[in-house]
Amino acid sequence: MTTPIRTRIWDEQPEPADRFATRAARCRGYDVYNDLLGQVRWVDVLWLLFRDEAPSPPQAALLDALAVALANAGPRDAAVHAAMCAGLGRSPAAAALMAALAVGAGRHGGAQEVAAAMACWARAPQADALSVAAWAQAWSAAAAPASAIWPEADHPPGFEPNGVVTAGIVRDALARLAAIGSGPRLCWLAAQRADVEAAMGLPLALSGVAAAALADLGFSPEQGEMLHLLLRLPGAAAHALEQRGASYKDFPFFALELQDDPLKEAA
Repeated sequence: MTTPIRTRIWDEQPEPADRFATRAARCRGYDVYNDLLGQVRWVDVLWLLFRDEAPSPPQAALLDALAVALANAGPRDAAVHAAMCAGLGRSPAAAALMAALAVGAGRHGGAQEVAAAMACWARAPQADALSVAAWAQAWSAAAAPASAIWPEADHPPGFEPNGVVTAGIVRDALARLAAIGSGPRLCWLAAQRADVEAAMGLPLALSGVAAAALADLGFSPEQGEMLHLLLRLPGAAAHALEQRGASYKDFPFFALELQDDPLKEAA
């Protein structure tokens, strides 16, 4: 029996002599190994996996630039730090990536925060008619209320709750992505950044920039959450491999982590 396997995304034709081997595969109607392989960029296929039609050149350029911006969050990022710890402990590769995914999935710089910010953009008025006051109202309403378990209200999504200034990489990423994508949300946010930060009382985070870019590209919050998780994995993988061959004595922030160690004080 050589029945094809079909979904809305994928169409697989089996080999006549082996139904468990794939003879041809199509993504949204495109022959992957004959028409796409060697002819398109990775972001084009990534787009097709999530969307019904191929991206336009401006859309592909913005997604490609966003992938560069998110590729490596750096050792300061909790998700990358988790992967580094896994690498230092000589854990399997999958464990390092799962650690990065688990830590990078939440509402503090993680994928759920990106999804929440994208949901705010969906509820906000159109960017050409958007005032800072209306924007701030939509974002403030998205913060989770205080509870007995978590006594302090959550921060508005897309902002750094512990930040003092807007990070240079955030300013640079916003300016560059707005210039590349020319989308209404990115351009509005780039023009109004100082005012919206004053309204929120917090500096913009890279998750907020990513949310605006993904919303401009037309992705849903659920798609944006998944893409944010995916696009941040390369840096976590590279740092985990780097630490795998290193000593714990050379681990970044090692001295900082031990400065209040009671065992060190007792010694």
